[in-house]
Amino acid sequence: MREAAFVKRNQARWQEFERTLSAQAASTPDKLAEVFIQITDDLSFARTQYPDSRVTTYLNNLASKIHLEIYKNKKEDRSRFRTFWTHEIPSAVYASRKQMLYALLIFMIAGVVGVVSTLYDDTFTRLILGDYYVNMTLDNIHNGNPTAVYESSNESDMFFRITLNNIMVAFRAFAAGAVSSIFTGLLLFYNGLMVGTFMTFFYTEQQLTQGGPVVMLHGTIELTSIVIAGGAGFVMGNSVLFPGTYSRLASFKRGALRGVKIAVGLVPFFIIAGFIESFVTRYAFMHWGLKVLIIGLSAFIMLFYFVYHPYRLAKHGKLHVD
Repeated sequence: MREAAFVKRNQARWQEFERTLSAQAASTPDKLAEVFIQITDDLSFARTQYPDSRVTTYLNNLASKIHLEIYKNKKEDRSRFRTFWTHEIPSAVYASRKQMLYALLIFMIAGVVGVVSTLYDDTFTRLILGDYYVNMTLDNIHNGNPTAVYESSNESDMFFRITLNNIMVAFRAFAAGAVSSIFTGLLLFYNGLMVGTFMTFFYTEQQLTQGGPVVMLHGTIELTSIVIAGGAGFVMGNSVLFPGTYSRLASFKRGALRGVKIAVGLVPFFIIAGFIESFVTRYAFMHWGLKVLIIGLSAFIMLFYFVYHPYRLAKHGKLHVD
């Protein structure tokens, strides 16, 4: 095709692109991206057929302007932070709902195993919790406060230590999925076993009604978050084991991205749980109504954000697809 014919054929479209660029305040990033693709196609043709032509220089300048505009719009997208928390994380959770269910079932089964084993084997509690912790708790029970361990440290020091520990526990459950989903399952099973054993230990010492609600002040958010982190680990592990139509590498990248979003989304909840455990749980003998309020509000927050909100987004077709 001669250069004059090429220009005549596309000139009106290029002028429309320039008007789109001039009215960039009203142009969406998707529209600019579409224009950029068409311009680069024309530029590639021009470079091949008319490398030293003025039309090639013109198209190169136009493509550069559109590229800069797209990049600028991307940097100025101030809603991305809000969208990440309101859409991307809930969407990742919804897409991973099967893995979340598997994680919950493993945790609950392990809890039941811990309950049954503790009831029928007197040595099981010490095997799982350790002699030091069991002896300390027994001393606290004899002193009239079975959960005195939560007031044994300074609030601020306890907050940073507990929050970091909880995040690391969740991170290990998630990161284990990079090796295999089996390791994530084992970590979830062990944590569920500990919870079942711990609660049954209180029951056998006739302290469940006092100690159980105190533990769940922070445990409602903390334990739920650990289960969700395990689900994120299953997402990453299963992406390698079951790549579907993707290559294993491409499947792993998709699974890791989704899992990381979920894991990052759990950090604020671990901070909240650490705050409650450090500053609130130590008041073990607070009014029962206040305990119910804190536990109920914690359960509502977790169910709303990780169950109801993702399903609501799916129902209205507002999921953020990776």
